[in-house]
Amino acid sequence: MSGHSKWASIKRKKGAADSKRGQTFTKLANAIALAAHEGEDPELNYKLRIAIDKARVVNMPSANIEKSIARGTGKLGTEQIQEVIYEGYGPGRSAIIVQCATDNKNRTLPEVRLAFTKNGGTMAESGAVMFQFLQKGVVQLETLDTEIASLAAIDAGATDMEEDGRSLIIYTDPKKLKEVSSNIEKAGFDIVSAELSFVPSQTVLIESEETAAKLLKLIDSLEELDDVSSVYSNFNIPSHILESIS
Repeated sequence: MSGHSKWASIKRKKGAADSKRGQTFTKLANAIALAAHEGEDPELNYKLRIAIDKARVVNMPSANIEKSIARGTGKLGTEQIQEVIYEGYGPGRSAIIVQCATDNKNRTLPEVRLAFTKNGGTMAESGAVMFQFLQKGVVQLETLDTEIASLAAIDAGATDMEEDGRSLIIYTDPKKLKEVSSNIEKAGFDIVSAELSFVPSQTVLIESEETAAKLLKLIDSLEELDDVSSVYSNFNIPSHILESIS
């Protein structure tokens, strides 16, 4: 399991005790509005269904969800949410992709740039780091029997997978995310998350605890911005260093 995936797992566990740190209503509302561009029926729009499921996990009111869908479909007449992607480098020359959902790029860009600058990173031109990543469907399961779950994932159409304790990370062709996720659910497994993600083709090993701490502070600072929906990086921090600074 890559260092970035491990850090994400650690943060998800921390987030169970402090949901404000992981997913704010603002982020979730933006994600729902963005997904609703492709249709307001979650039964037909898998991205919307995933966004709504995430909102319900943190008890987002139904009225907020409905308002976000209406905003995304243009029914409210307000500024449309759009997706923008920024790229940059963090400490240790790690490549970083910042995925945002925003109604005002003139607000979002300076906030992202400031987070990079204050935490030892630099922004890069479009395409400068994107080539180091592949877009894939990523499904996460929590299971007591990863061996059985792995076999089910292969049958469901998974292209690759990683496991770490009770967590199983399943990779799919991005166009088959819905199909693979549905097949896994039909096999009797509960899905923690299913989303399109940028997965690094190669990783950068970070062996300095000081550099790792700076890098993770940058990642946290970016993820705490309201307009930022996801942050991806190619860093690989060894487990013993992750545990010492988490």
